[in-house]
Amino acid sequence: MPGREVLPSTLRRSPKKAQRTWEKTHDSAVETYGEGERAHRTAFAAVKHEFEKVGDHWEPKGRKGPSDRQAAGGGPERRAPTAGGVDANATKDHLMKVARKLDVPGRSSMTKPELVKAIEKANNRQTAKARGR
Repeated sequence: MPGREVLPSTLRRSPKKAQRTWEKTHDSAVETYGEGERAHRTAFAAVKHEFEKVGDHWEPKGRKGPSDRQAAGGGPERRAPTAGGVDANATKDHLMKVARKLDVPGRSSMTKPELVKAIEKANNRQTAKARGR
């Protein structure tokens, strides 16, 4: 199964359901588009509908649906910035809880868009640390 062989490290540290979602979608996308970036983007889009990135892994969102404008669809001609796995469509209260969990400094005075960016930054730092960078 090719999806299992190329499973990203953040998903290796995530629940089995997130891993299965990525693997099944990736393998289906490989059949349609071939191995490569498009298959990986497709698989991550599927994961983002049910999971959000918190630190160096993915956690269930509690609601299904797109996590940001890019995940909502559009294709290359309608590219929107991605939030890197942060559930940008979540409530500010939820984002505050995630920021607290990640110990984001200054979170209490941040706007919702600032929280999204700060959480994405914290996630990237923790992922890099987990990868030994």
